[in-house]
Amino acid sequence: MVGAAPTSNRAGASTGQQNDQSGATAAIEPEALVVTHWFDSGEGGEPYAATVRFTGSRAGVHGKPRAQDQFVQDETIDPIVPGTGPVSITATVPGLHPGEWSVSAQLIGVSSGSRGVNPQWRSVVTRPVPPATWSWRRWAISTRPNGVLKTRWALLAPLARTPAVVPGVYTALAVLGMVVALAVQASILAGEGITALPALAASLLAIAAGLIAAKAWYAVLHPDESIIRGGWAVDGFLVVAPVVAVVAIHALELPMGVVLDAATPGLFFAVALGRVGCFVTGCCAGRCTSSRLGIWSSDRRVGARRIPTQLLEAVAGVAIGAVSSLLVLGHALPVHGLTFVVAFAAYTVVRQVLLRLRAERRRSARTVPLTAGAAAAVLIAVAVMSTVERSEPPSHTAGASGVLGDAGSPASSGSFPG
Repeated sequence: MVGAAPTSNRAGASTGQQNDQSGATAAIEPEALVVTHWFDSGEGGEPYAATVRFTGSRAGVHGKPRAQDQFVQDETIDPIVPGTGPVSITATVPGLHPGEWSVSAQLIGVSSGSRGVNPQWRSVVTRPVPPATWSWRRWAISTRPNGVLKTRWALLAPLARTPAVVPGVYTALAVLGMVVALAVQASILAGEGITALPALAASLLAIAAGLIAAKAWYAVLHPDESIIRGGWAVDGFLVVAPVVAVVAIHALELPMGVVLDAATPGLFFAVALGRVGCFVTGCCAGRCTSSRLGIWSSDRRVGARRIPTQLLEAVAGVAIGAVSSLLVLGHALPVHGLTFVVAFAAYTVVRQVLLRLRAERRRSARTVPLTAGAAAAVLIAVAVMSTVERSEPPSHTAGASGVLGDAGSPASSGSFPG
């Protein structure tokens, strides 16, 4: 079928060429082209917006070019922070005939009021924007020699080479994080004399429910995106996973406080691994900044020096995991389950701060406080249930001999303090 004329899905993007009325190329399946160019952000002044116009033509075309043999696509970048150094822009142009393409880019305009109510656009002296290449060794962007580019299957466009982005790393590190979390929990439970399998089953159930909630919450926040290709919202995980864990632990007649505490260190080590994956794959990116503390990274479309919110959250995850490990192994807190509550509360606070440093703006300002409130309510409920469990007589759990270890008593299992 003849592909539709390429258009940009960004604000300020121009409409591409009109549909090709000829049926001569109806058997050719349209493909996509992924191109990246860069320019310098300049020095001094207020943040601004800029438009880069991509123009492309397919090589080897004889006669009058058809719609899928050429394109013009505008990409608007907003905001650009002066003093951040190189800024790259990656554009995906769908609906093209396959083959080799010659692509150029030009900076055609900037606005004087970034994100303003009525930004005043002014044209600039049109100047070329060079193609970009990325060096992982130097962690820097540079100019790629001009040359032809090849189209690719449109479904594989997200896997195209983009500065500072390696697709798939997040998934790999997320899986690794889950394995680490379960291994750490099993090790701590073994030290407490508790059979690990029932507790790990409860953890897996909580993780599965949390992932479903994270996907659902992301779909609510981003209704325009594909639910399959879209991301995950940790907020949904934070609210649902603890609830499911508490229900599962209670149903399996496990010592709730001990199991939750044992799960805490590994959980936050998994958070750290996952956030490193986010940084490398370009999700959850921070705002652009001219600060020396900024790190050049990408949101998979715009590359620039940014606040490394993902790495900051990873550091917080390592710190919370390490401290909670010391508290659990040293039996430092008087009530089992309190380590879980304190760690989750600390992470919730850190996350609410970092959310305000991200480039992506929430569709509703109410989502952040609502999520924080829901997480707080869950933590309070867990704390109350752990306290109630501690105050109940030991005979309440005496029948769970297969769970509490060889001694078969809460005192010997470490489920309750002496």
